[in-house]
Amino acid sequence: MVICQSRRISVLSEILLRRRRLRSFLLNSFSQRAMEQDKPWALISEVGGDCGLLEDHLDIVKRHFQVVCYQDFLQNPELHGPQVQALLMWRYYPEAQPALLRMLPSLKVVSSGGTGVDHLDVSFINGLGVKVSNTPGVVSRATADLAMGLLLASARRILEGHLVARDPETRRIPLNLVGTDVSGATLGIVGMGDTGFNIAQRGHGFEMDVLYHNRNRRSLEDEQAVGATFCQNLDELLRRSDFVVLAVRLTSETTGLIGSRELELMKPTATLVNISRGQVVDQDALVQALRSGTIRAAALDVTHPEPLPRDHPLFSLPNVLITPHVGANTPSTGGRMVEMMVESAVAAIRGLPVPNEVKPN
Repeated sequence: MVICQSRRISVLSEILLRRRRLRSFLLNSFSQRAMEQDKPWALISEVGGDCGLLEDHLDIVKRHFQVVCYQDFLQNPELHGPQVQALLMWRYYPEAQPALLRMLPSLKVVSSGGTGVDHLDVSFINGLGVKVSNTPGVVSRATADLAMGLLLASARRILEGHLVARDPETRRIPLNLVGTDVSGATLGIVGMGDTGFNIAQRGHGFEMDVLYHNRNRRSLEDEQAVGATFCQNLDELLRRSDFVVLAVRLTSETTGLIGSRELELMKPTATLVNISRGQVVDQDALVQALRSGTIRAAALDVTHPEPLPRDHPLFSLPNVLITPHVGANTPSTGGRMVEMMVESAVAAIRGLPVPNEVKPN
């Protein structure tokens, strides 16, 4: 009898314990669902694909937002439109066009990944009572790495060497595959913000003589840190440099900054590297300069438009190296960009000061 009573008590205790666990599970699940429903809504382009967030990036967004993808939004804009408070732009998508913005009456912020905001009409967006933010600084190191990669690849003809090495017809190493020196050469940087400064650091590491042109001169401490010399005049930098790297933002002042006249000022042995925006360079003038030998070569991570038409003359020139605007494309850089986008969006929705808010020029 004692044993049976003990077993009965044990069974009852187990039943009670299971009920408590089930109740706790249900309460937690209900609480989690309630918390999810309390999160504001964000509109994104897509997950994966050419213009979408990576799964890891999506996890960062979902910590703070409920998410609707652009195509799903278009299926039912009447339902989703009034809910969306943040537009998170990744690789310029979804595009912040007036037609879309007018379908988002609760929108508080357009948070764009990257430094440039030339794809945004900031004045128009602000006129709707919507904040704008970007992610400056975070892309600087990765973009500077690519700038040096393009410079080195062009100078040492790395792509051409790769094609020769893998060509089944290659029987001997061609003696005419000769590059140009980087160490000891003069590097001219146009635009000395965060990215330009990071490029200068890398050039200094290659024992290059660093010149720079900028609207505002950097501090003496900054100049000494990278061995940089300020050029008040852009023409002087172009005349003296073996490699000219463009690291400016696209504005009305920098659109067409490098045209026929500027290319004529450069050395015939010089290389132009552009990691800023395609519109900074007059591409027709660049094609002519490369064909005529006005400059030695060009290495471009940006063009206009992107991508270029498949029959564009730049593709036919052997002294041109082009990559598809991948300066910031590293996992850690992308993750940090999304974190900054989310941080700014959350602040805007809560009515707090917005980190990295962009104001009209």
